Amino acid sequence: MLWTRPLTMLQLLALLLASELVRTGFFVAALPLLGPGLGLGPAVIGGMVGAHYLFDALGKGPMGLVSERWGLGRVLALGALLGLLTVLGTRLWPSAWWGVLGCALWGLAFGTLWPGLMSVSQALARPGRTARALAVSNLSVAPAILGGVLLVGPLVQGSSRAGWALLLGAQGLALLLALGLWSLRLPAPARPEPHPPAAPAASRLRLPGEWRRVAVLLPAAFAQTLAPGLLVTLFYPLLSHLGLGLRDLAVPGALAAAAFALSLGLLGRLADQSHPRRALTPGLLLLAAVFALVAVSDGPEVRARLLLVAPLLGVGYGAFMAGWNGLVARTLPEQHRAAAWGTVMAVESLGYSAGPLLGGAAWQLGAQAGVFGLGATVFLLTELYYLWPGRGLVRRAGEA
Repeated sequence: MLWTRPLTMLQLLALLLASELVRTGFFVAALPLLGPGLGLGPAVIGGMVGAHYLFDALGKGPMGLVSERWGLGRVLALGALLGLLTVLGTRLWPSAWWGVLGCALWGLAFGTLWPGLMSVSQALARPGRTARALAVSNLSVAPAILGGVLLVGPLVQGSSRAGWALLLGAQGLALLLALGLWSLRLPAPARPEPHPPAAPAASRLRLPGEWRRVAVLLPAAFAQTLAPGLLVTLFYPLLSHLGLGLRDLAVPGALAAAAFALSLGLLGRLADQSHPRRALTPGLLLLAAVFALVAVSDGPEVRARLLLVAPLLGVGYGAFMAGWNGLVARTLPEQHRAAAWGTVMAVESLGYSAGPLLGGAAWQLGAQAGVFGLGATVFLLTELYYLWPGRGLVRRAGEA
């Protein structure tokens, strides 16, 4: 087991899965498909979706501080309640003005969930397993997002009542799980040793230094989510361009998943026992190489090389996830862990949101070569950033 209190972590992960299933299903499927029938036009729906994700991104840092003061469990319960009211209100009393406001407030409170989960996962991780615990926490949401897209969409198309029932039931479950965590607070950091009388000045300088280490992570946090974000809106156009169907991805997808799991296990152990850079560096280089290989290949070549590219992608991404999460865990200030996680994840969200814009522009300029060439460049520049400007400061943080 990766955590010292597995039941607490399992409850938090279940809350995350239920919450993300509802959020993805509501914004990706229910609103676009059922909103017009409720009198909500495209502009209103766009405003609701945009307000939610904007306030989610902007609220991660500030809401991390709020959760440190009020208690994580209470803020999680507030977010689950706002989600239930927003979904129920949209179903029963659709309105443009309060729909946008409700989605914004839901996003603001939802911004606590991810930083809180990662903070607790880091604090409860067993010694020597932090990088793996964080990587598992980070990736656990994938089934919920897929369910929101692939389950809720067809369900609401077949029966709107069944779709709304699923969303409301899952959000009600999320509220019950959050109420069960009502008394949860972020584990208190270890108290520092007493200082001599001259220590107050040094103490005042320590916190800014810790936050400077967080600032070192932010450019790379933006860049490395920007790269996969390039492909968000281009998945089906790329398949059409390459002459591929979803069935053609079944075997390569299974190979990529197996390689990812193996890489995460082996290199996650290396990141925990040695230093995260030993997993992060080869991971970024391998991702850059895979993107570059696809960029310089034409359609038939990519189709023939899928069985080679897929496992390399899985190994590279597994190494990257283990190294990145381990590096962030070693760098964040212990006294304000939730707020620091929120800051890093907010910048990651901004990078992911900018990816589709740049990906669309690269597609118009160079189609497959433009998109994957830009992705390879982003990964390579991120690698150079870790190896040069931020290397000394992050190394000292990791050794602290």
